[in-house]
Amino acid sequence: MQLSVVIPLLNEEKSIPELYSWITKVMQANNFTYEIIFIDDGSTDDSWEIIEELSETDSRIKAIRFIQNYGKSQALHAGFKKTEGDVVITMDADLQDNPEEIPALYSLIIEEGYDLISGWKKKRYDHVLTKNIPSKIFNAAARKTSGLHLHDFNCGLKAYKKEVVKNIEVYGEMHRYIPVLAKNAGFRKIGEKVVQHQARKYGATKFGAERFINGFLDLITIWFLSRFGKRPMHLFGAWGVLMFILGFFIALGVGSSKLYKLWKNIPDILVTQSPWFYIALTIMMMGTMFFLTGFLGELILRNQQNEKRYYINKTLNLN
Repeated sequence: MQLSVVIPLLNEEKSIPELYSWITKVMQANNFTYEIIFIDDGSTDDSWEIIEELSETDSRIKAIRFIQNYGKSQALHAGFKKTEGDVVITMDADLQDNPEEIPALYSLIIEEGYDLISGWKKKRYDHVLTKNIPSKIFNAAARKTSGLHLHDFNCGLKAYKKEVVKNIEVYGEMHRYIPVLAKNAGFRKIGEKVVQHQARKYGATKFGAERFINGFLDLITIWFLSRFGKRPMHLFGAWGVLMFILGFFIALGVGSSKLYKLWKNIPDILVTQSPWFYIALTIMMMGTMFFLTGFLGELILRNQQNEKRYYINKTLNLN
């Protein structure tokens, strides 16, 4: 199979039939062998019923229904596990991503050997203050932190080599940083393509302003995990040892000064009256806690078990 199209969705009953028809038209025009995997992330409208109706006439439609809303990352994770195509395309269900881009994205993966191509919505139809400007700030921070020179990390339209989606773990709200996850997993040929962005046709966006705050918090998380996720002792242990040594030498200086003055019969305050005594004690205690944090992090890593992050209610045409 050439293509798997993975589409996470939440309450998109009006968009689904039109999106399906559009994708089908593009696939047939290019003679692709394909599957379409819808992941219903706990919709409360008739989205699932519409997908069921479409699947009755087209076996290439496959679907997963979550028992409740778990988030886009979990939806993508579930979809990636079921893909069979050599190239995996992700796109949103709100008709803002253009299926006409699929052949070019497929070509970049197959013919030019890219591991991942991220869409770049160079011209956007979103609100300038609430989406465009925050997105620019967010993407600039992501570029600086990750070292990947992409203009639009959060674009839903992306193309992946099959090996990429089978070897990355999308969790939490890390769907924004899939290119970074791919890079950390060892996939180096990551590029981008300018894609057409369209104004939302039906409904309203499911993401509020809080997504930018969460995005920056996730960015800090992924920066830490990419550098120290497998070796927390290298960060916390190193800082702990340095702080303990610093505190120890401050305490040694305070004690040595006190002993010298006693030997020379020089009047002096009690050691416990010196602020440096408490500074040294605090630094040594913080160093010890940092070291123990790193040690506990190492123990957790070696004993962790994969936690169930979502529960599937129904599936269509999937084993």
